[in-house]
Amino acid sequence: MAKRIEFSQHGGSDVLQYRDYQPAAPGPREVRVANRAIGLNFIDTYFRSGLYQPPALPSSLGTEGAGVVEAIGSEVEGIKVGDRVAYATGPLGAYSELHVLPADKLVKLPDNISFEQAAAVMLKGLTVQYLLRQTYELKGGETILFHAAAGGVGSFACQWAKALGVKLIGTVSSAEKAARAKEQGAWATIDYSHENVVQRVLELTDGGKCPVVYDGVGKDTWETSLDCVAPRGLLVSFGNASGAVTGVNLGILAQKGSLYVTRPTLAGYATSAQRLQAMADELFGMIASGKLLVEISNRYALKDAAAAQDALSSRQTTGSTILLP
Repeated sequence: MAKRIEFSQHGGSDVLQYRDYQPAAPGPREVRVANRAIGLNFIDTYFRSGLYQPPALPSSLGTEGAGVVEAIGSEVEGIKVGDRVAYATGPLGAYSELHVLPADKLVKLPDNISFEQAAAVMLKGLTVQYLLRQTYELKGGETILFHAAAGGVGSFACQWAKALGVKLIGTVSSAEKAARAKEQGAWATIDYSHENVVQRVLELTDGGKCPVVYDGVGKDTWETSLDCVAPRGLLVSFGNASGAVTGVNLGILAQKGSLYVTRPTLAGYATSAQRLQAMADELFGMIASGKLLVEISNRYALKDAAAAQDALSSRQTTGSTILLP
């Protein structure tokens, strides 16, 4: 038997329960990982609330973690018992002591990256990798807008953008978060609690706006984001922290300058084990070089996952939060 977090109905954090369960034996192409650290992410709250539907109820949560391979299926190649591994795109179930997932969802973890670092960085770091290096491949010299720049994804985006020679304008909700974003490498910040985001973007770009705007907030920032994109520029809507964007009239893209919009996901870029490992290798290289610092601001016991999600949803956190089995 092992312990995990599960829920039998959608709702607030009070639906999460810490329970015993019997981990499955790995299938022919699966691996069972003994988690050492587990990532906490906004998408976890989407599955809990019902914004995203899990395959079935009751369900566990989480897709990100790091640990040691405990058992492998009969057809698994390239991975052995005892290997240090990490994952960010597996099936739900990372909020557990033991997690079974397809072998092609794992990446090998270098010795110079700790379990806690990997659990804190995999989903957020790989997200930033595809956003800045693939969805819109930044070359250096661009001025971009990135919402929630002091959060988990935003903090890594600030650092990575600076390393690329990109001027990142980050939106934040307080003076404290503005200071944090600047520390992480943001070129400028906009405190939307008292500043007009569109007006400030126009001032900072001499009226030119941004060739790409990265928006992980969703509903609350949709219109603002469109107004910050330069003509024929790209709005990358990659999250729903404030709720999903719905009822979009495509004509608005024409009105605001023949804009492009994309709604990418990590799974849409990490489409094979080889691509996933290559993305992770670039991420680990950024960490090893010192260009990307992994700050773990909060650690919670696995049994306290509800409290951890509440802190995340109320934007009380900065940096990364992890759960420890």
